[in-house]
Amino acid sequence: MNPSDAIVGLPFTKASACGNDFLLVEGAGAAGDLAEITRRMCDRHRGVGADGVEWLFPDAQADVRARLINADGSEAEISGNGTRCVAADICSRADRIEPKTEVLVRTGAGLKTCRLVARRGFTFEFETDMGRPDVAGQLAIETDRGRVQGMNVSMGNPHFVIFVEEFPDGWQRQAASIGQQPQFPQGTNVEYVVSRGGHEIEIRLFERGAGETESSGTGSCAAAVAAIASGRVASPVKVIAPGGPQTVRWENQVYLQGPATLVCRGEFFV
Repeated sequence: MNPSDAIVGLPFTKASACGNDFLLVEGAGAAGDLAEITRRMCDRHRGVGADGVEWLFPDAQADVRARLINADGSEAEISGNGTRCVAADICSRADRIEPKTEVLVRTGAGLKTCRLVARRGFTFEFETDMGRPDVAGQLAIETDRGRVQGMNVSMGNPHFVIFVEEFPDGWQRQAASIGQQPQFPQGTNVEYVVSRGGHEIEIRLFERGAGETESSGTGSCAAAVAAIASGRVASPVKVIAPGGPQTVRWENQVYLQGPATLVCRGEFFV
């Protein structure tokens, strides 16, 4: 075999937070275009399959720096669920030395603290300090499926939250169209929200760079914040997504609680 033809294995951990799945990879071990490697790894038929890759790097002030690249190769500021998956991986590895109950992750949206509140095998439950939301107010968008009204919310990344009585047929096509509108030059995540009253909402999610997902940490936060700000529910809020529930409380800062499960570890042949 020609030495140049040798197979290079890139170690990864796969983790899932309410069905929102990520690959966790040490960035220093990857040679080449990270966006292209991410697209290959996230392909659900020819790769490992995931909504994105959290590329991990050393950080002087945090346990780790996480750079998130979506399944389509685009970069995102943060994923709440992805950050929780990173924290679960760090906690599992720390077991060999000294158990950790708090993990500090540097993201593109700043430092995030994940506090371990429970563990069951390879499933770790964290409450994460997601920072202060920016609620920009109502915005009307014209799409090829009609006019839609929503609320702009930033959780360090952009969200457009739409309140509906029930989830409309073909909402995915409308959500994709919304993300391409000129009001969102960097794109946006879109959440459709049904208020159940009291302390509960149900959501559907269309994420920038990944499409429809089972869950989203920042999406759950943005939807809960919008529902609280508009007087539909009160904090804390149970957010029900297809992949499972998470809890959001808003007390100046936003706190997100939910699970992250380590699925497997392996090598991807670059």
